[in-house]
Amino acid sequence: MCSARRERGSEAPPQWRGSSRAVVPMVGKALEAAIVVLFIGTMTTALYGGVVPEYQAAAGDEVADRALVAAAGEIEGAVPPNARDVTAETRVTLPSAIRNANYRIVANGTTLRLEHPDDAIAGTHRLALPGYVRRVEGAWRSGAETTVVAETEGDGVVVRLVNE
Repeated sequence: MCSARRERGSEAPPQWRGSSRAVVPMVGKALEAAIVVLFIGTMTTALYGGVVPEYQAAAGDEVADRALVAAAGEIEGAVPPNARDVTAETRVTLPSAIRNANYRIVANGTTLRLEHPDDAIAGTHRLALPGYVRRVEGAWRSGAETTVVAETEGDGVVVRLVNE
């Protein structure tokens, strides 16, 4: 049987009577916003924790390979076909940074090597030079003005990588 009489302690306080309907939508919206924030935080952590660094390393390695091949092409093109009494200078343009870090291109005999602070970004390239080129020496720093100098030395040509 239903009692029409209410117990004294079960009534809501006067300030809550009639206004509880407005609270439910606000709580629902706050929960939705919290779920969206958690989702964005989780996705950001997942991307920056795994996918993005791998992509940056791969992209940096590709840029390093292209810079090394471009540098090799400039060096090979700077050697004149005439090997007698030659002095030739050619300016070379290189990327100022790879993956936001400075790098060096070092010549050692007939090979170029790219040195970068990130071990994942590196490379070597063998130069295709005429037989009268004795050696290639020197190094380039990124961000500096770079020049290839080919000079006659003895019975051959020496190619130097110079920063200005």
